[in-house]
Amino acid sequence: MSLVFSAGVSSLVLALGMTPTFGAFTASIFGDVNNAGTGTIVMQETDSSGTITCLSTDEGGLAVNAASCSAMNRYGGDQVMHPGASAAIVTYIQNVGTVAASSFSLTPGACLQSVTGTPSGSATGFCSKFAVSITSGSATIFSGTAETLGHVGTIDVLSQLGLAKVQPGIPITFTVTTTMDPTVDNSYQGLNVSQPMTWTFSA
Repeated sequence: MSLVFSAGVSSLVLALGMTPTFGAFTASIFGDVNNAGTGTIVMQETDSSGTITCLSTDEGGLAVNAASCSAMNRYGGDQVMHPGASAAIVTYIQNVGTVAASSFSLTPGACLQSVTGTPSGSATGFCSKFAVSITSGSATIFSGTAETLGHVGTIDVLSQLGLAKVQPGIPITFTVTTTMDPTVDNSYQGLNVSQPMTWTFSA
């Protein structure tokens, strides 16, 4: 009996010792470059001569991304206009960032009247005698007086242009035409109009 039991144990040990190791098919991919980051939206405005270029990052970089551009006079700055005279100023605005802008707007400020020197006329309401037209190709962004422009609020330029987005690197041409009412009389001499405009991209 002892011999049979011993033989059985020996057979079990031998069987366990000869049990094969089971294998498997495997496949794997290791990716060590997994990242994402932010792009940029930067507005650039350039005059028709290419001598004046303003960037939204000129004052405070991307942290602020909003700058004033006093060198760009979209009304021309002519201080010797006469009744019926016109000025057309061409400007180019583009997104020089890396992200397409899904919104593009123009927010005009109030038109202000002032005197250019002495003597000057005593008329009021000069802003209503100053016609303004803002166009881009066949699209009319605004047409009316400087007085009216100051009260329209924010203009959706993107929809006026028929664009879904403002893609980076594609300049958009705008023409701002101003015309003095041909019926103004001597009381309008020596007067000046000024009006701020803010162009805005967003995504």
